[in-house]
Parts: sequence; structure tokens; C-alpha cells
Amino acid sequence: MDDINLHYRFLNWRRRIREIRDVRAVRYRDRWRNMFRDGDMLRYHGDSDEVGCFVSGRPLSKKRRYFEVTVNDTGVRGMIAVGLVPQSHKLDHQPGWLPNSVAFHADDGKLYNGSTVGQQFGAKCCRGDKIGCGISFDSDDGQITVFFTKNGEEIGSVEIPASPEDLYPAVGMHSLGEEVVLDLNADWRAEEDDGQMIVDSHEEDWSRLHDVKVTGTLLEYMGKGKGIMDVGLAQARRPLNPRFHYYELEITDAGEKCYIALGLARRDYPKDKHPGWNKGSIAYHADDGKLFHGSGVGDPFGPRCFEGDIMGCGIMFPRDFSVDGGDDADDFDLDVASSEVQNNLYANNDDEEEDEGDDPEGRRVMVFFTRNGKVVGKREVALPPNGFYPTIGMMSTGEKVRVELRPLSG
Repeated sequence: MDDINLHYRFLNWRRRIREIRDVRAVRYRDRWRNMFRDGDMLRYHGDSDEVGCFVSGRPLSKKRRYFEVTVNDTGVRGMIAVGLVPQSHKLDHQPGWLPNSVAFHADDGKLYNGSTVGQQFGAKCCRGDKIGCGISFDSDDGQITVFFTKNGEEIGSVEIPASPEDLYPAVGMHSLGEEVVLDLNADWRAEEDDGQMIVDSHEEDWSRLHDVKVTGTLLEYMGKGKGIMDVGLAQARRPLNPRFHYYELEITDAGEKCYIALGLARRDYPKDKHPGWNKGSIAYHADDGKLFHGSGVGDPFGPRCFEGDIMGCGIMFPRDFSVDGGDDADDFDLDVASSEVQNNLYANNDDEEEDEGDDPEGRRVMVFFTRNGKVVGKREVALPPNGFYPTIGMMSTGEKVRVELRPLSG
């Protein structure tokens, strides 16, 4: 009798083990649709009207916080997305399109964060490129920092309200011929010492800093913020040229008033004047959406900018323009927009200007400004003898911006 009871206990134990394995198999089962999978290789298998999507069965964790996708073939349109989604993500939607999902899209270089409208984030990707995605555990208050890489270099990051156990690696495709190799166990080792060296090196990008502190790519206003004489100014060491003709800033903290200006100025521009106020400068101002061009009175130009917005400024150099044998300027499709935004903050700041102004006989170039990847407008101006230098102004307490002097977009 004891042998019979022991036998039944053994059978029950084996059944229980199978049940546990079945539950784990369901819990950690990868899901995909409109894709063919062969080991780590994923190939689009739809009719181009349907999205193909893969979602890993295991979320990211401290031991497994990063994964990579190698683009084997971009297919017809290269509509490959790499990112993180919740476990219940619908497989007929690209990662990043639905709430609580975020993804970098290879075809347009945009970041999609819970919306079908993306923001310019990086460069487009081609065959052979490696796209990575991971999370940082340094964030507080229920926020997770998600970062993306291309060929081993970090593109950028974004904070989302989520916990690590809710973020599952995902890959999306949407055109014939697309094929990738997935590495869910890729390593991402950003050594602290190396990271500190990278942060420190960015200080060399700036020739002048007045009431502005630089930490890596982050600029922080350190002035009093009491009046129009308390301008903080940062000017880049090198002017724009046909090869590096564009730069961007992201408003990470709008501060009290968001008196942030992005533009171009001559090399000897006054350190305590907002870009655009004095001659030899032009700037787009975030607080009122106006364009200031060598005057304390701005013209209605575009929308106001707020925390999280990305502002950009560049020059359309003539094709026959050359600097030390630089490359020809890129072509741009500029759609000019404007809005009737009024603000009299600078109305009484009439210039008593002694410095040299625009040279009326100088070479003329087209300066353009962007907001979140879309061109706001453009203005033809005279180029100073030594060129136009990226120049950023701030003027109210708490303002912080993150600057990319040579972004992958633009």
C-alpha cells in the first residue's frame, strides 16, 4: 500500500512539474506576426499593407537591460522599428505607435513614443547598421530612461513612465524584403570612467561661456535671472560650414520663463546680449516664437517652444561656397510657417550698438530654423567675415538645454 501511495505521489509530482513548465513557457513565449523566424533571423512575411511585429517573451531586467538588431536587408522601404512595448502590445502596430511603447524607426530616424507622430531623433539606418535599445536604472519617480544606439554609439535617450518588468524588446517591419538579426543577449558596457571622459570633452566645443555651466552636452543657466542684463550666453568654438551646417538643442527644463534663444552670431558677439538682439546675429526665441535679427524688436516667426521641444538652426550654403575644401551644402525642402505671437519683453531694449554690424557687401546665405524636426522658416542674411557661430542664450532661473552641435539629423 505504501508503494502505491508513493507511486501516485510521484505521478502527481511529475504532473505538477509539467504544469509549472507549461506556465513558464506561456509566460516567456515570444510572439510575432507577419514575420518568418529562423533562430535569431527575422524576415518580413506580410503583404506590405500589414505591419509585422515581434515581441520577446521576456522583459528587460538589470541582468538583461539591452538588445541589438542588425539590419540584414532594408527591403523596399526600410520600415524597421526597434524598441520596447508592453507584453500585451498588438502585433498589427509598429512599436512606438501605441501607448506605453517607444521605438526608433530606421526609415526616417524618428523616435515614436506612444504616438503615430514621431520626433526627429537620429539618422536613417541602412543595411549593415546595428540598432540597439536599452534601459538605465538611474531614474527616480517611476520613470525609466530608455536609450538607443547605432553601431555602438548612443543616439539619445528618453524618459518614460514605466517599470522594467513592463518593457519587452520588440521589432517592427512593414515592407517586402526587410530582414534583421536579433540579439537579445547583447552587451552594453558604458564604463563610468570612459563616460566621464566623454562628458568632460564636450567643454572643448565652446569658446565662450557667460553665466552658463556645461556638463557634457547639457547647458545650465547660472545667472541671476532678474532682468534683460542677466543674459547667459554660450558660443561654440567653431562656425557652421557646408559640412557641419546645422545644430540642435532640446529644452530639458524651461525654467521660470523659458527665455531661451537659439541662433547664430559673429565671433565677437557681446557676451551679455541675447542672440538676435545685436547686429551680426539672428535667433529664434522660444518664449514668444519671434525671430530677432540684429534688433531688440522681434518679428512674429513661428510657434512658441516648451520643455521637451527640440529647436534647430542651420545655414543653406550656396553650392559654390567652400571652406577649406568643405563639401557642398545639402539641399533642403523648406516649408515656411509663421504665427502671430506677441511679446513686448524686448521692446525697450533698443541697441546702442557700437560693434560692427552685418556687412552689406558680404556673402549672403539662407539661415533656417526648425522645431521638432520641421522647418519653421528661413531668412536671408549677410555672413560675417569669420562666419556664423552657434550661439545660445538663456535668461531665467532653472533653464537647461541639451545641445547637439553635430546632430545626426538636419
